[in-house]
Amino acid sequence: MASTVLITGASQGIGKAIALLFAQQGYNTVLASRTGDRLFALAQELKTSGHSALAVPTDVKDPQQVQNLVDQALAEYGSIDVLINNAGIYISGPADTFSLDDWHQAIDTNLWGYIHTIHALLPHMLEQKNGMIVNIGSIGGKVPLPYLVPYSTSKFAVTGLTQSLQSELSPKGITVCGIYPNIIKSDFMERAIFRGKDATDASDRRQQVEQVLSVPVVEKPEDVAKAVWDGVKHKRTEVVVGSASPTMVSNRLFPDLMQWVMRRTFKNKDEG
Repeated sequence: MASTVLITGASQGIGKAIALLFAQQGYNTVLASRTGDRLFALAQELKTSGHSALAVPTDVKDPQQVQNLVDQALAEYGSIDVLINNAGIYISGPADTFSLDDWHQAIDTNLWGYIHTIHALLPHMLEQKNGMIVNIGSIGGKVPLPYLVPYSTSKFAVTGLTQSLQSELSPKGITVCGIYPNIIKSDFMERAIFRGKDATDASDRRQQVEQVLSVPVVEKPEDVAKAVWDGVKHKRTEVVVGSASPTMVSNRLFPDLMQWVMRRTFKNKDEG
């Protein structure tokens, strides 16, 4: 019997790359995202290629929608072997320019979205005494990132969630793995939030990220998908992707210098 993977944020970017790779490896794929048209198109693409796929439009911020997602997946396939939490949002700007709604957008999507899927699926994995939970984290959950405070806050929380769950669940047959990439050349800019001291500052911040994404050496969604597959195949608890590794090492060896460089790089019109 084929194993089944449930992927959030599956309609594009990293999530889509993960779905394509796991389907190639023989997995049934359960695809979730808010964008139904892209989601159904991906499911049809997989089915046309001879793979089994179930698309369930889901906003992971809503626990009832997440419970429906899990219920439909279990009704279709009987079990879920791997959960990949990937849905997320990028938010950038000076800390004092974010509204409380901005904060909720970051925390509710990047953290609560993960908690909702884990809460809905964990009883099933505990009952079957087997399973794997993969949380797509970020270098921003390992290294403090100025001017990305809500984003970095959510990702540090995901790191803590991942590590504490792994400590508790590993004796029960469940592996919890964190994936830590640097910035990835994907479609995240469609949903990204940019704030600034004024409209020009916010626009400059968006252009700054777009310039970074244009650099050829920036990792691609397929690089993260391969890291996820490596983590699942070998039941790893942590996989650092590509350029995130030297960033982590540099911050550990020269933390003050790294933070100074980051502040100078990202402050734009902010004073200090």
